[in-house]
Amino acid sequence: MKALALAALVLALAGCVNFGDKADSIAVTYYVLDDTAAVPARQTLDATAPTLLVLDTTTSSFYDSDALAFSRASGTRGQYQFARWTERPGKRFSDLLRARLDAQGAWRVAVAGGHVRGDQLLDTELIEFYHDASSAPGTLRLVLRAELIDLGSRALVKRRTFEQAVPLATYDAAGAARAASEATARTLDELSAWLASRP
Repeated sequence: MKALALAALVLALAGCVNFGDKADSIAVTYYVLDDTAAVPARQTLDATAPTLLVLDTTTSSFYDSDALAFSRASGTRGQYQFARWTERPGKRFSDLLRARLDAQGAWRVAVAGGHVRGDQLLDTELIEFYHDASSAPGTLRLVLRAELIDLGSRALVKRRTFEQAVPLATYDAAGAARAASEATARTLDELSAWLASRP
């Protein structure tokens, strides 16, 4: 019996056995990246509307994570320890983009890579997506590159880089998440208008 008690004591001191949750441990908070704009009801689709295939938004390996990113100094990046996205930003952004474009009714929107044949292809890359915390409360910076390609001619129709800098209301992860959703909505506004304009 003494040997069993001694073994339990050794395991507890080594941190291998958990005898209960710590009351002061910090829980991870999960944030939803959202389109904060009031998206109108889906418009009636014209029978002659072109089919737009939308690729999933790509990101660098650092941003291809569920962790919220920040920077305290130029040329550096870090990740919040107790704040996570419910979905990785690139995947979530492309879902929000498809929903926004589909609601406009100007295109038949489909996911690229499936069996649907398209007229045009939209390729997007999330280049920067972080809380610039170099001064309080900081700014959410979003940089997105977009390319529209004509699938019939395989030609680049147009290309543009979109940039947003949204001030945070609070100097914390919650403030960064809210500003990220606002930056996303603004980018979707500009991207939708850009797609609707002639090249």
